[in-house]
Amino acid sequence: MREVPFMEFVRLKLASLAALGLALSLSGCQSGDALGALKIGGGQSQPQEGQETITAGELLAYCPSVSLAGDEAVLNSYQRGGDGDATKLIYRAAITDMTRSCTYGGGMTAIAIGIAGRIIPGPAGSTGVVRLPMQIKVYEGATEIHSRRIEHDVTVADTAGATQFMLVDRDFSMPNPTSRNVRVIVGFDQAAKR
Repeated sequence: MREVPFMEFVRLKLASLAALGLALSLSGCQSGDALGALKIGGGQSQPQEGQETITAGELLAYCPSVSLAGDEAVLNSYQRGGDGDATKLIYRAAITDMTRSCTYGGGMTAIAIGIAGRIIPGPAGSTGVVRLPMQIKVYEGATEIHSRRIEHDVTVADTAGATQFMLVDRDFSMPNPTSRNVRVIVGFDQAAKR
């Protein structure tokens, strides 16, 4: 009988334990209706009571893209008279992500717009509420068809790190677009900075 070195023995035992763990986790995934639980197909063919359904038309429907206005992605707030002076920076706010979702009904498209970002306190920063002037614009071709300014309050509890913020605006709906030339632009209202 061949003697197995200690390290090889440990490696073989770890490999067999890993295989056993994988087999147990896969058997747990196989029980029940995995695709139905993920709501991506398979499983029940009828929706449960109170569960929304998506029609093929809605699945293939056009939902306008959302993008960031490059020059409106960052907002710096300085103490009075200190514009551009890094030592007088109160905070820097930046939009880091955005998305949208559409719902359809009665010939209308309603667009929910989500904006996420962070506020980083500067050397002159303090805790408290920061009011961010958010701007959402919707264009059809080159024509602006909607513009909304939102004062979004964010509580900064600590000046040592970044504070995350998120805004969801469900204010805009329009007749179903006849062509795919609608776009949503988000950013900070730079004219409102103090």
